Amino acid sequence: MGSKEGGKRCICGNVPYLIPMDDTLAQSRQKAEDSTVPGRFWHLLEDGRVQCDLCPRFCKLHEGQQGLCFVRACKDGGIVLTTYGRSSGYCIDPIEKKPLHHFLPGSPVLSFGTAGCNLTCSFCQNWDISKSKEFDRLTDRADPETIARAAAELGCRSVAFTYNDPIIFHEYAVDVAQACREKGIKTIAVSSGYVCPEPRAEFYRHMDGVNIDLKAFSEDFYRKICNGGLAEILDTLKYLCRETDVWVETTTLLIPGENDGDEELNAMTRWVAEELGPDVPMHFSAFHPDWKMLDKPPTPPATLVRARKIAMANGIRYAYTGNVNDAVGGSTYCHDCGEMLIERDWYVLGTWNLTADGNCMNCGAKCAGVFEPTPGNWGAKRQPVRLADFADV
Repeated sequence: MGSKEGGKRCICGNVPYLIPMDDTLAQSRQKAEDSTVPGRFWHLLEDGRVQCDLCPRFCKLHEGQQGLCFVRACKDGGIVLTTYGRSSGYCIDPIEKKPLHHFLPGSPVLSFGTAGCNLTCSFCQNWDISKSKEFDRLTDRADPETIARAAAELGCRSVAFTYNDPIIFHEYAVDVAQACREKGIKTIAVSSGYVCPEPRAEFYRHMDGVNIDLKAFSEDFYRKICNGGLAEILDTLKYLCRETDVWVETTTLLIPGENDGDEELNAMTRWVAEELGPDVPMHFSAFHPDWKMLDKPPTPPATLVRARKIAMANGIRYAYTGNVNDAVGGSTYCHDCGEMLIERDWYVLGTWNLTADGNCMNCGAKCAGVFEPTPGNWGAKRQPVRLADFADV
């Protein structure tokens, strides 16, 4: 069972757990002063171990053991989150860096992550954070209200859970999202989508936008390189696009010789167009050798251009190149008349040909996305933020 208190009985992965009925911030958290808080989504096994039901990995733990993500552990006969309120640092980024091209373009987003991950991708580009098992890296502490207050005072339209997967710090992310919503700040998850159905529903109920890392279109790739599964990610994408109002974009890091073949790109982009719809933007980003995949060369820009063309030929209306200087591949065009709608030079916006309602100024066709009447002007700046300066003392 997932709580020693009374609550609503639910099922995740064919196993029961309890959701506490009263889960307010004041009653269920010690906030950031105590980084270990009771976790959700777990149940006891007959052999005395505790099974974590947050993600499809279903880690089965003895007392004192940690899950593969490293931040969820078995303590006092239940699952706890050990990084509540702790981060490796906060930074204001351009929203396009997440990447999100159709969600408040040009606006600043307060970004942060914690430590750990529930996948083991050997090509991880943020391995120093997502693979970290050193809690002394988590030097910045902030409770949810402080994060929301900082975002508002800094003029950020949104807060992003990024750098490592927010699924594994579920309780913290949900509390931050609730605090942000009270101040009119939107929240964004940058995630692999590797999560069980019930926690997924609770998590995304609080999110406004998401970029799902669609790492490949092969179970073999996910199994051998990421220690995960493709089917679960596709299920998350279908859930988001069919059953929620969350704005969805995807990103695929193209690795030479691993996931960049025409056949796989054709299959992936056709699936997205048919199952999710043509309005879901797809980003194809350049790989650089990192962590445990140092034997592969960087992705040639031509590969990204080819992937973008394949996506558009298969009906994807908005396809982008990333991690390269490609003004054409980074800009947004009208799917109806071909007019440039949003010009991008890296993260800097130029031409803006959208009406206040998000329509093409040339032909009137609707551009899918979450837009404000005028674009933001944050540009390419990256500004570190000290959250202690915004604490309510």
